This record gives sequence, C-alpha cells and structure tokens, in this order.
Amino acid sequence: MENERKRRNVLALTGAAALLAVAVNFAASAVNAHLNNRKRKAVPGSNVRINLSASEILRLADHIVAKSKEVHDAVASVPLDKVTYANTILPLAELEAHQFPLVQSCAFPKLVSASEDICKASIEAERRIDAHVSRCSKREDVYRVVKAFAARGDWMNSEVKRFANNLVQEFERNGLNLTSTKREELLRLNAQIDELSMRYIRNLNDDTTFLIFNETELVGLPPEFLKSLDKAENGNFKVVLRSHHVSPILELCKVGSTRKSVAVAYGRRCEVNLSVLEKLIQLRHKLARLLGYLNYAEYATDRRMANSSAKVFEFLEKISASLTESALKELSLLKELKRKEEGEFPFGVEDLPYYVKMIKEQQFDLDFGLVKQYFPITLVLSGIFKVCQDLFGLRFEQVADAEVWHQDVQLYSVFDLSSGEHMGYFYLDIYSRGGKYGHTCVVALQNGSSINSSRQIPVALLISQLQKEVDGNPGLMRFSEVVNLFHEFGHVVHHICNRAPFARFSGLRLDPDFVEIPSLLLENWCYESSSLKLISGFHQDITKPIDDETCKSLKRWRCSFSALKLKQEILYCLFDQIIHSNENVDMIGLFNHLHSKIMLGLPMLEGTNPASCFPRTVIGYEATCYSRIWSEVFAADIFTTKFRDDLFNQNAGMHFRNTVLAPGGAKDPLEMLSDFLGREPSIQAFVDSKSY
Repeated sequence: MENERKRRNVLALTGAAALLAVAVNFAASAVNAHLNNRKRKAVPGSNVRINLSASEILRLADHIVAKSKEVHDAVASVPLDKVTYANTILPLAELEAHQFPLVQSCAFPKLVSASEDICKASIEAERRIDAHVSRCSKREDVYRVVKAFAARGDWMNSEVKRFANNLVQEFERNGLNLTSTKREELLRLNAQIDELSMRYIRNLNDDTTFLIFNETELVGLPPEFLKSLDKAENGNFKVVLRSHHVSPILELCKVGSTRKSVAVAYGRRCEVNLSVLEKLIQLRHKLARLLGYLNYAEYATDRRMANSSAKVFEFLEKISASLTESALKELSLLKELKRKEEGEFPFGVEDLPYYVKMIKEQQFDLDFGLVKQYFPITLVLSGIFKVCQDLFGLRFEQVADAEVWHQDVQLYSVFDLSSGEHMGYFYLDIYSRGGKYGHTCVVALQNGSSINSSRQIPVALLISQLQKEVDGNPGLMRFSEVVNLFHEFGHVVHHICNRAPFARFSGLRLDPDFVEIPSLLLENWCYESSSLKLISGFHQDITKPIDDETCKSLKRWRCSFSALKLKQEILYCLFDQIIHSNENVDMIGLFNHLHSKIMLGLPMLEGTNPASCFPRTVIGYEATCYSRIWSEVFAADIFTTKFRDDLFNQNAGMHFRNTVLAPGGAKDPLEMLSDFLGREPSIQAFVDSKSY
C-alpha cells in the first residue's frame, strides 16, 4: 500500500482488532443461528460475513468477546505441570485462525459502507473487541501457562516454537514478567504516552494558521487551485498551513519569496509541540528501561528485521554516504537553474520541490495527461493478472453472482496455475463512491492457516477510489494510480500465497520491515517496456500500447533527481533514531547539525523547528521511520539480481513465491531473503539506481 507509509503502510487499517484479533473455533452455523435467518450466498472456505446490519455487527462482536474469554479461561485453568501443545498452544492458535474473519467482518464495514448506522456500529464493535484484546494481552494467568509450555522446550517443530515464543514476547512487552509495582508503573507510562501523543497530533490538527498572498505572489499556481482558496477581506488569498495548500505552492509557485515564506511558516507550526515531544521521549525511554532495554530505539527495533538501533544507524549512514556524489551533482544543477530563473538568490531547501519538478520537465518530454489515455482501468487490471500469472503461477477467475456489499464490487478466486489448487479469494472494491475510505489499501479479511491438517484459505480486500466509466468514456488511471494499484496488488498476492501454518504469521501480520518488500518489488513492472505494453492500450484503440520512447522516459523519470530528496528523508530518519536512542537531546541543535551534514551544507530554514511538526515520530513510526527506505533497498536488490534481465522469469518468480511469500512470518525475513538471493541482501542495486 502506498503512503500510507503514509501507512501505515496502513495495510489492515483496522486497529488492534486486526493486528491482535483473538478468535475461537466455533461453528459458523452457530453464529448465523444467533443472527437473523436471511439467506446469504456463502463463499466456500470463507468465514467472512458481509452485509451485516448494525445490530448484527454488535451482536457478533459480543459473541467474539464472550467465546474468546471462554478459551482464554480454559487455557488459564491448565495446571502448570500439565501443559501440552494440545491444551495450551492449539486452542490459542485455533482461536486466531477461526475468528479473525469474524473480527474483520465487524471491522471492515466502516471502510466501505455508506450507512452511518453501520459505520457507527463497526467502530463501536471494533472498540469492544480492542478493549477485550487489551485485557487478554495482560492476563497473567494465561501468560504463566504459555510461559510454562515455552520453558519445557518440547517443540513439535520450528513453527510451534516461534508461535509460543511470540506469545511470550507479547505478554512480556506488556510487562507480565515484572513485579506488580513495576507493572502499574508501565500502565501509567503507557497512559501518559497515549495522552501526550494525542495532544501532539491534536495541536497540529487544531492549528489554523494561514498566510495572505495576492495573485502576483502566487504566479504559477493553476486557476483551479486559486479558486479553491478562501479570500481575505481585501480580496487576497488565504493559504492555510496544511499539506494540500503547502505542497502545490512549494512545487509550482514561480515566486521564490512566496515559497520561502510558506516553507518557513510551515516549519514553525505548533512550537508548543517541542516540549510535548521532549516529554514523550523521556517517557518512552522510561518505558523501554522498565522492560529491560537500553533505550526506546532498541525496544522499537528489537522484534523487527533491523533488530537493533546500531544496525539502523549503520544502514542509514551507509546509504547517505553512497548518495553524496549524485546529490552533489543534483545540487549543482539545481543551483544553476535557480540562478537562471531568479538571479543570485541563494538556493535553499525550500527550493527543492520547485526546481526538481522544473528540471524533470525539461529533461523528460512526459505529458502525464496523455500518458493517462493509455491506462483504462479494466486493461490495467487484466495486465496485472497476466503479470502475476506469468511470474508466480497464479490463475484468477471472477466468481459469478457472489454476494457483495455494492454492485461495483467483484470477487475473484485464485488458483495455482499448474495444480489447479484453490489458494484463496480477494474482493476488488476499486471504484469511487461517497462514504468509502479514500485511499488505496489492502485489508486482510481471513488469514490462511493449516492447523490439525485443516486448511483455511486466505481472503483479502483491495480498496481504491478510481473513477468508473461515465457516458461511454472508459475509466482511466493516472500513472501514479497504476503504480499504487500494482503496489497494493503485491500485498494481495503476498496474502494469497502465504502458507504459514499459523494465522498469526499469515496475511499481512508480518514484520513491518519486511511486509512492504514484495509490493515495492512489484512496482518495478510499471517501469519496464515489456510489462508496460502489457498493461497499456490507447483508450480508443487498446491494441495500441504506450510507445517505446514514453516507456524509456518513465523509467528514467522514476529515479532522476532523487538523491537529494532521499538524503532529506534520511535526515529525518536519523533525527528520529537519535532522539529515541539518547536522553536530553537538544532537538533544535541536533536537527541543525544533521541538516548541514546530510544536506551538503544546505542550511535549515531559519526559525523552523521540525520537531514540533513531525507526526511520524509521534504516532506509528516512532524510532522506525527508517523502515520505508529499508524495504526499498531490499526490493531493489531482489529485482536487479533476479528479474531485471528476465522480467517474466517464472523460475525466479516461483522461487520467490515459495521462498519469500509462502513462509510469511513463520521464518526470519533476513533468512528468507538470503535463501532467495543466495547471499545476504546488499544496498548496491538501490544506490546504483540513484546514481548517474
């Protein structure tokens, strides 16, 4: 899912209910008996419930909580000297596998329903389930039983060992191995951290600062943008310090003084947040030390692919150093371009978006409006199916007359191309409509698992907001939308191909440093001529694919003038890592120092304080901002090593499917990638892609 790192990376989008859902193995027929008796067309192998009413959603949520409590109570009652796989691990594993789709049946309607009542019920159901999950994660009685099983070391196989140890680690990160006094302190710290995090974000959201500009000061902005701005009493334009106003100005405004004043004001927002962040950092360090870690960065990276803060520093510094030569060339060209445009005004970091865009337009004859004419939605989708068939040995078949929640939604079955084995399902809800979640993302509705020789197949949902065909004019995709769709479809394929025995290691519940790698890998097929021609065709004559020269331009455009911008991102990642590795850091002084060092002498904008308006280090990415670059580096290595010279090499594709996609979270990510590559991953391919 794109951005999302923007999110998250937001892959599941359903809170703790999706990530930590507890489930119980009770028959779907029993649930349906409790719900109303209207008939629904069942999808074989899927326990996902769709088109539930508001009251049904709430009743199902209450059943989930009640049945889950029964199983946890049963596990907690096992005598410590009688623990076995059958009475301890198996019930909890079945719990997750069989009820996760029911949890998601409660949670996903808020993303797709136009009904206010259903959305409210979905949010309330998720709140009830989240509260239950939180209580379960702090049950000392269950922890003692699981810990007793883990201590025996009587493993049936490596997957059971990983599952049991994972449970123990989750309990202990909630403080269950601490004394009661320290556990109470941990609860207080978590409550304070949550409150301060919300305050930081609330301060940003509540900020209504705006600047006033006249039309001359906004030269270069398109008329439709100017029309969208509110007017001041004197008829001038109000520019609100939000990204939807700031980004177009920094990228398009021809007036350097306007760009600078907007950038400075944007960087000075919410100065009160500096003290909030300082308190947050102190509390996080206290929490980490209470749990036995040296600092918060060690706590945050401990269960991720990076594994330690030291590795993150080494990684970021190595990438930054390797980009210096290319970044210096970029900076020299950008400075010269600014001299030609604006005279002897010094080049500042605020000029980057404007002049990078200008130089790209000069170097590449790319009309993205024209490019869009070659990407009808239906053609792009069929092209994606073809790419994934040829690479990963998959066959896609639409399910006729499936029950869906809107007429535009489609359900597909996925089969293994050679054996015909049914591997899973995915829903496509990709057309724009009111009330639906606004970004492209994938939601895991049912995780794959195979417990006691019983295979549960995965089910996924891909959501987007593409414009449907209107009045005979086909729905067309911007090139950025094509890339986003490829990325998210990578998550669908990953989900469907996952063969982990436990649901806990299936779906999208994977190491965050690893989960984006397959999707970022698949993006490469959007920039190669042979695959571009497969997914493109002029909307008035789809037999005419995009031309060779445009294909080449798109590939060069992708990485051109990216070294400086990447260094800027590394700057923020290093800042995030340092403040979470050390106490009592002078944040303004630190950022000033890092800016000059990383950005090749470009000074920080005077008076700005990025620490006060940097939400990624507060919610969701604290001490882990590096993860996006990390994933991009490994995806580049995989593509260059195995696919660049043979784009549809099914041997490599099947090897990737079996070695990397299938194990999911059941194996160490670095071990999987090393097995696939035949060596440890390298940064070199990524660096070369940014070089001239």
